[in-house]
Amino acid sequence: MGCLMHRHVIAVLLGGAALGCGSWKRVGSKEAPAPGEQLTQLVNVSSFYQRLGRLAAPEPLPFVGTVAFAAGPGDSVITALGLSLENRALAFQREGNLFVARYRVGISFQQEGARSVDLTREEVVRVPTFQETLRADESVLFQQILRLTPGSYKVTVTVRDASSTAESRAQGKFVAPSFSAGSTSAPILAYQATGRGALTDPLSVVLNSRGAVGYGADTLLAYVEGYSFPGPATVPFRVLDEQQNVVYTDSLRFRGGRPVESQVIRLAPDSISLGELKLLVGTPPNERSVSALVSFSQEWVITNFNEMLDLLRYFGHDSRVNAMRKAPAAERSRLWREFYAETDPSKITPENEALNQYFGRISAANSRFTDEGVAGWRTDRGEVFIALGPPDETIETSPGTAGRVVRWTYLSYRLSLFFQDETGFGRLRLTPGSRAEFERTLNRVRRQS
Repeated sequence: MGCLMHRHVIAVLLGGAALGCGSWKRVGSKEAPAPGEQLTQLVNVSSFYQRLGRLAAPEPLPFVGTVAFAAGPGDSVITALGLSLENRALAFQREGNLFVARYRVGISFQQEGARSVDLTREEVVRVPTFQETLRADESVLFQQILRLTPGSYKVTVTVRDASSTAESRAQGKFVAPSFSAGSTSAPILAYQATGRGALTDPLSVVLNSRGAVGYGADTLLAYVEGYSFPGPATVPFRVLDEQQNVVYTDSLRFRGGRPVESQVIRLAPDSISLGELKLLVGTPPNERSVSALVSFSQEWVITNFNEMLDLLRYFGHDSRVNAMRKAPAAERSRLWREFYAETDPSKITPENEALNQYFGRISAANSRFTDEGVAGWRTDRGEVFIALGPPDETIETSPGTAGRVVRWTYLSYRLSLFFQDETGFGRLRLTPGSRAEFERTLNRVRRQS
């Protein structure tokens, strides 16, 4: 379904019933937790995205969604619902030369006293390699366009994997606003956006469902529409940080005399604050807003330098990590940009594929190694998994008993590693000989790369 790009993107236009369809592919807490707990919680970000006003569901099939509104013809409201999923959450099967996963999305917009708008979509994701199936970053984008009437809606989204029993659900309340003459839409966070010339034209956006941007990486794009201004108009645009400080201001200029006009605002993530941002258009009482996130990774809620440096303990490039650790606050932004650029294996893309893979492996390690009483990425198995990837072969003796031994084999490295529970408390440690072999192999791999 569709052509190959970096994320898998799926979109459809619907007006109560389907009007048309198409698809394409790309692929604050009350009490501060202890440092170890805080790093563990970075894996489960659904509650954070819910606080940002997103539809967010946890395991077993995690996703993050958003709902955006724009003026439609007559009194209708064009509603865009976007979902962000990860390949690793889907059950892929080999079909010919491809790996294929199928999933079902159920959507319901319920307005009190009115008939709900319900629909179900069956979708297919195809990737060329097994490694693609393990991706833990935003690798599937789903999008649905509807036409609604103004009002308050309870939105329910269910995503189910067709090849397993994995299913997750998210709910949220959203208000589809009326758009009077001289009003604007709220900022719509998107990866791509094309302006409209008429209210009957389709809304052409690829939603940034998470509303996230990586610090030092992509640009945060916000799309704003203005409606039926009688003449030239200037509308204020502001960005607030988590402390409600104004960190960016601009003015949106509309010519007037047109049913719909559009503006695109691009914010460089290294020029604004880390953490949650609020983007506001207009002035009270007609002000409209949306929340965004600037993090060290689009897939992780990492907005603190010390947290990031702790997470990078297995990444290598120790001298650069230590330099950032010792640097004064004023230098850290520059050092991070240099670190991001130097460790990026593909300069032709805006993302750092090495960091994406690294964070994906941390997430996968936390999901896989849950039986030692600590976060999976901080176990010996997690360390090896993050550094070398999944083993080609795993053999375990006496599982669940004291003295259990696990052997991992990496055929390409001609390496066998043994993890042993010497204490009987369930903690699997690399044996001394395996620790030495692992470190020698890792040093060789890093030199070659």
